[in-house]
Amino acid sequence: MPKEYLRNIERTLLSDNYYTLNRVSFDYLMKDGRWVNAMREVYDRGDGAGILLYNTKKKTVILTKQFRMPTFMNDNEDGFLVEIAAGLLDKDNPEDCVIRETEEETGYRLKAVKKVYEGYSSPGVMTEKMHFFVGEYTDDMKVSEGGGVDNEQEDIEVLEIPFIEAVDKLHNGKIVDTRTIVLLQYAIIHKLIE
Repeated sequence: MPKEYLRNIERTLLSDNYYTLNRVSFDYLMKDGRWVNAMREVYDRGDGAGILLYNTKKKTVILTKQFRMPTFMNDNEDGFLVEIAAGLLDKDNPEDCVIRETEEETGYRLKAVKKVYEGYSSPGVMTEKMHFFVGEYTDDMKVSEGGGVDNEQEDIEVLEIPFIEAVDKLHNGKIVDTRTIVLLQYAIIHKLIE
Protein backbone atom coordinates (compact mmCIF):
# COMPACT_ATOMS: atom_id res chain seq x y z
CA MET A 1 0.00 0.00 0.00
CA PRO A 2 1.81 3.09 -1.27
CA LYS A 3 1.96 6.18 0.93
CA GLU A 4 2.34 9.66 -0.55
CA TYR A 5 5.08 10.48 1.99
CA LEU A 6 7.27 7.42 1.18
CA ARG A 7 9.04 6.28 -1.98
CA ASN A 8 12.02 4.22 -3.11
CA ILE A 9 11.90 1.74 -0.22
CA GLU A 10 14.80 -0.71 -0.42
CA ARG A 11 15.60 -3.53 2.02
CA THR A 12 18.97 -5.20 2.48
CA LEU A 13 19.15 -8.32 4.64
CA LEU A 14 21.90 -7.93 7.26
CA SER A 15 21.21 -11.02 9.38
CA ASP A 16 18.73 -13.85 9.76
CA ASN A 17 20.61 -15.91 12.34
CA TYR A 18 17.96 -15.87 15.05
CA TYR A 19 15.57 -13.12 13.96
CA THR A 20 15.71 -10.85 10.92
CA LEU A 21 17.70 -7.64 10.71
CA ASN A 22 17.25 -5.46 7.60
CA ARG A 23 18.75 -2.16 6.53
CA VAL A 24 15.92 -0.13 5.04
CA SER A 25 16.57 2.96 2.96
CA PHE A 26 13.72 5.16 1.81
CA ASP A 27 12.80 8.64 0.70
CA TYR A 28 10.56 10.50 3.14
CA LEU A 29 8.56 13.67 2.49
CA MET A 30 9.17 16.20 5.27
CA LYS A 31 6.42 18.57 6.47
CA ASP A 32 8.18 21.46 4.73
CA GLY A 33 7.90 19.70 1.34
CA ARG A 34 11.51 18.46 1.07
CA TRP A 35 12.27 14.84 0.23
CA VAL A 36 15.06 13.35 2.35
CA ASN A 37 16.73 9.98 2.09
CA ALA A 38 16.77 8.05 5.35
CA MET A 39 18.24 4.73 6.47
CA ARG A 40 17.17 2.58 9.42
CA GLU A 41 18.11 -0.86 10.68
CA VAL A 42 14.89 -2.72 11.44
CA TYR A 43 14.80 -5.81 13.63
CA ASP A 44 11.91 -8.24 13.05
CA ARG A 45 11.44 -10.84 15.76
CA GLY A 46 7.70 -11.26 15.37
CA ASP A 47 4.92 -10.08 17.65
CA GLY A 48 4.55 -11.16 21.26
CA ALA A 49 2.12 -11.49 24.14
CA GLY A 50 2.58 -11.15 27.88
CA ILE A 51 0.45 -11.54 30.98
CA LEU A 52 0.24 -10.44 34.58
CA LEU A 53 -1.09 -13.31 36.67
CA TYR A 54 -2.85 -12.25 39.85
CA ASN A 55 -4.66 -13.91 42.74
CA THR A 56 -7.28 -11.79 44.51
CA LYS A 57 -7.63 -14.07 47.56
CA LYS A 58 -3.92 -14.37 48.31
CA LYS A 59 -3.21 -10.82 47.01
CA THR A 60 -0.26 -12.13 45.01
CA VAL A 61 1.11 -11.97 41.49
CA ILE A 62 3.22 -14.41 39.50
CA LEU A 63 6.31 -12.96 37.88
CA THR A 64 9.37 -14.60 36.38
CA LYS A 65 13.08 -14.00 36.68
CA GLN A 66 15.55 -14.79 33.95
CA PHE A 67 18.89 -13.75 32.48
CA ARG A 68 18.75 -11.21 29.63
CA MET A 69 22.08 -10.68 27.85
CA PRO A 70 21.14 -7.31 26.26
CA THR A 71 20.41 -5.86 29.72
CA PHE A 72 23.70 -7.24 31.04
CA MET A 73 25.45 -5.42 28.19
CA ASN A 74 23.65 -2.20 29.11
CA ASP A 75 24.28 -1.54 32.79
CA ASN A 76 22.23 -4.35 34.42
CA GLU A 77 24.94 -5.73 36.70
CA ASP A 78 23.82 -9.36 36.87
CA GLY A 79 21.66 -9.44 33.71
CA PHE A 80 18.58 -10.83 35.50
CA LEU A 81 15.15 -9.22 35.09
CA VAL A 82 11.91 -9.69 36.97
CA GLU A 83 9.21 -9.88 34.30
CA ILE A 84 5.73 -10.98 33.35
CA ALA A 85 5.37 -14.31 31.55
CA ALA A 86 5.65 -13.55 27.84
CA GLY A 87 6.64 -14.97 24.51
CA LEU A 88 6.46 -14.72 20.75
CA LEU A 89 3.19 -15.50 19.00
CA ASP A 90 4.78 -18.24 16.83
CA LYS A 91 1.79 -18.10 14.42
CA ASP A 92 -0.72 -18.39 17.30
CA ASN A 93 -3.29 -15.73 18.02
CA PRO A 94 -2.27 -13.57 21.02
CA GLU A 95 -4.68 -15.25 23.48
CA ASP A 96 -3.53 -18.79 22.64
CA CYS A 97 0.09 -17.64 22.81
CA VAL A 98 -0.24 -16.10 26.25
CA ILE A 99 -2.04 -19.17 27.63
CA ARG A 100 0.73 -21.43 26.20
CA GLU A 101 3.53 -19.22 27.50
CA THR A 102 1.91 -19.01 30.95
CA GLU A 103 1.95 -22.77 31.29
CA GLU A 104 5.47 -23.18 29.87
CA GLU A 105 6.99 -20.44 31.99
CA THR A 106 4.99 -20.54 35.23
CA GLY A 107 3.30 -23.95 35.30
CA TYR A 108 -0.22 -22.49 35.58
CA ARG A 109 -2.88 -23.60 33.08
CA LEU A 110 -5.31 -20.76 32.51
CA LYS A 111 -8.72 -21.08 30.93
CA ALA A 112 -9.50 -17.39 30.53
CA VAL A 113 -7.47 -14.23 30.07
CA LYS A 114 -8.37 -10.59 29.48
CA LYS A 115 -6.65 -8.48 26.84
CA VAL A 116 -5.96 -4.97 28.11
CA TYR A 117 -3.53 -3.32 25.66
CA GLU A 118 -1.46 -3.75 22.58
CA GLY A 119 1.42 -1.58 21.49
CA TYR A 120 4.79 -1.41 19.78
CA SER A 121 7.77 -2.37 21.94
CA SER A 122 10.48 -0.16 20.49
CA PRO A 123 9.08 1.41 17.30
CA GLY A 124 12.29 3.13 16.24
CA VAL A 125 14.08 -0.20 15.83
CA MET A 126 11.71 -3.18 16.06
CA THR A 127 8.59 -4.31 14.22
CA GLU A 128 7.31 -6.15 17.33
CA LYS A 129 3.84 -5.41 18.66
CA MET A 130 3.11 -6.70 22.17
CA HIS A 131 -0.33 -7.87 23.26
CA PHE A 132 -0.87 -7.37 27.00
CA PHE A 133 -3.17 -9.54 29.12
CA VAL A 134 -4.15 -10.06 32.74
CA GLY A 135 -5.40 -13.34 34.14
CA GLU A 136 -6.53 -14.55 37.53
CA TYR A 137 -4.89 -17.72 38.81
CA THR A 138 -5.65 -20.07 41.68
CA ASP A 139 -3.50 -22.77 43.27
CA ASP A 140 -5.52 -25.56 41.62
CA MET A 141 -4.44 -24.28 38.17
CA LYS A 142 -0.83 -25.31 38.86
CA VAL A 143 0.01 -28.26 36.56
CA SER A 144 3.82 -28.17 36.54
CA GLU A 145 6.83 -26.35 37.97
CA GLY A 146 7.13 -24.14 34.89
CA GLY A 147 10.58 -22.73 34.21
CA GLY A 148 10.41 -22.62 30.43
CA VAL A 149 11.12 -24.99 27.59
CA ASP A 150 14.46 -26.82 27.42
CA ASN A 151 14.74 -26.71 23.63
CA GLU A 152 14.46 -22.90 23.82
CA GLN A 153 17.25 -22.84 26.45
CA GLU A 154 14.96 -21.12 28.94
CA ASP A 155 16.00 -21.07 32.58
CA ILE A 156 13.14 -19.24 34.28
CA GLU A 157 12.56 -18.81 38.00
CA VAL A 158 8.88 -18.53 38.95
CA LEU A 159 8.15 -15.90 41.60
CA GLU A 160 4.89 -15.72 43.51
CA ILE A 161 5.06 -12.50 45.47
CA PRO A 162 2.62 -10.27 47.32
CA PHE A 163 1.17 -7.62 45.03
CA ILE A 164 2.24 -4.91 47.46
CA GLU A 165 5.84 -6.16 47.20
CA ALA A 166 5.66 -6.07 43.39
CA VAL A 167 4.37 -2.49 43.55
CA ASP A 168 7.19 -1.59 45.95
CA LYS A 169 9.74 -3.10 43.53
CA LEU A 170 8.14 -1.09 40.73
CA HIS A 171 8.35 2.18 42.67
CA ASN A 172 11.92 1.48 43.85
CA GLY A 173 13.29 0.73 40.39
CA LYS A 174 13.76 -3.01 41.03
CA ILE A 175 11.39 -3.87 38.17
CA VAL A 176 12.72 -2.29 34.98
CA ASP A 177 11.08 -4.40 32.27
CA THR A 178 8.68 -2.07 30.43
CA ARG A 179 6.10 -4.81 29.76
CA THR A 180 5.94 -5.61 33.47
CA ILE A 181 5.74 -1.94 34.42
CA VAL A 182 2.77 -1.44 32.07
CA LEU A 183 0.81 -4.36 33.51
CA LEU A 184 1.59 -3.57 37.14
CA GLN A 185 0.43 -0.01 36.55
CA TYR A 186 -2.71 -1.39 34.91
CA ALA A 187 -3.32 -3.53 38.01
CA ILE A 188 -2.86 -0.49 40.27
CA ILE A 189 -5.12 1.79 38.23
CA HIS A 190 -7.86 -0.81 37.82
CA LYS A 191 -7.57 -2.10 41.40
CA LEU A 192 -7.22 -5.75 40.41
CA ILE A 193 -6.06 -6.57 43.92
CA GLU A 194 -7.37 -4.62 46.90
